Amino acid sequence: MSKKVIFLDRDGVINTEVGYLHRIEDFEFINGVFESCDSFTSIGYEIIIITNQSGISRGYYSLEDFYKVNNWMLSQFSLNKINILDVYFCPHGPEDNCNCRKPKPGMLIAAKEKHNINMEQSWIIGDKEADIQAAHQAGISNTILVRTGHKIDETSSKSNYILDSIVDSTDVINF
Repeated sequence: MSKKVIFLDRDGVINTEVGYLHRIEDFEFINGVFESCDSFTSIGYEIIIITNQSGISRGYYSLEDFYKVNNWMLSQFSLNKINILDVYFCPHGPEDNCNCRKPKPGMLIAAKEKHNINMEQSWIIGDKEADIQAAHQAGISNTILVRTGHKIDETSSKSNYILDSIVDSTDVINF
């Protein structure tokens, strides 16, 4: 049986956007993220995190730094009794022309194939138009942008919803 998933961008959706986050002490969860994720799982969604991490290819931090922060973040979700099905990250920069860096759909396609995901029933919550573009290319039409990360050009966005934060998305996804 196929799964339905809420794909979450990390920086700006799960945690405060600080620019090239690579230290646990700089990681600050967005208010209400655990409650929102609990709400998603209670109605049958699984959660996958997809995140561009070009700071690795730019030399701002190492793969080891990413894994330290990622493992700590996952432990915090676990302490709050929230299972994260998987985490996908792209370590490349924009000039690398890879297929995994959003707005390309590589991470979403890889997740679909690995976890047997029904993309038509799934959602993405991001903070950049690149998240929405990747979703559309991967067959996800349920899209939300949140204002807790990067500035959004709300007049030209292709997202279904533009909301203040992940907390507001529970009203939309619970319908």
